[in-house]
Amino acid sequence: MKVAVIGATIVDVVSYVNKAPEYGNTTTAKDFHIACGGKGANQAVAAKRLGADILMVSAIGDDVFGQTALENFQKIGIDTRQVIKVKNVANGVVMIIVENSGQYRSIYYSGASKFLTPENFLNAADDLKNCGLFVIQLEIALETVYAAIDFANKNNIPVLLNPSPLYENISLETEKLFPCEFFILNETELNILTKLPVDSTENIKIAAQKLLRQGGKNIIVTLGKSGSIWLAEGVEEFVPTLKVESVDSTGAGDAFVGCFVKNYAAGKNILDSIQLASKYAALSVTRKGTQDSYLTAEEFETFLSKGEI
Repeated sequence: MKVAVIGATIVDVVSYVNKAPEYGNTTTAKDFHIACGGKGANQAVAAKRLGADILMVSAIGDDVFGQTALENFQKIGIDTRQVIKVKNVANGVVMIIVENSGQYRSIYYSGASKFLTPENFLNAADDLKNCGLFVIQLEIALETVYAAIDFANKNNIPVLLNPSPLYENISLETEKLFPCEFFILNETELNILTKLPVDSTENIKIAAQKLLRQGGKNIIVTLGKSGSIWLAEGVEEFVPTLKVESVDSTGAGDAFVGCFVKNYAAGKNILDSIQLASKYAALSVTRKGTQDSYLTAEEFETFLSKGEI
């Protein structure tokens, strides 16, 4: 099954510090890293490294960062026919500060990603109709998100929506989001989307059930080191994760989505796909970086078979 990942292509500019500075202060970084990122790109790369067949639908800048991102896709074999280059526009950038604990703060500049309009998306219609799954996030224009979901439903293509990043002030037309087969989101995003507390496992379930009542089919809530919960009609499954020492948690959610996508597209059932995704995401936080932290299929198989990377 070919999978269309419809989302942003960003470059991560990462500084590693003991502790993030307070407002008005400066601290010295102990390490520095530039890498390809963006939620859509991260998920596409994770899925491809595990062996998925990926069509990337995105927009990049005509600067050195955009060229670097394009070459990165091509190097690992992602189909880039529908990656458009926007003239005279910088590529998107995320500036990230990672603390010793592995926790991070980030600042996002969308750059060329906002030029992935509904019109540009629909220019890819012929290729998109040959895909068996759409994977979408919220780093692109909401109008394009809605257009992609609508196109998928008209063409009987299931959609996996990762409603991230999700901010309190975002103006979502939520009724346009629910013709999706899968929602994969974390506790904070669940809280913003439902306006319900998520301070306990029971409250997380109650909030996820609200999404089911609104029309969601499969709600998968990632809980970081606590694992994940899958709710569907007649289904309530808690999936534990690996206990690991976190070095850098950036991109772990995207690792989860990418691994889930690869395994679901390969014919595995939902629970098996979640279990594998949970392990894969946990392993990603043991390495620095986002895409750089994603294991290849061989590395992951080695871990699964021998319990080591």
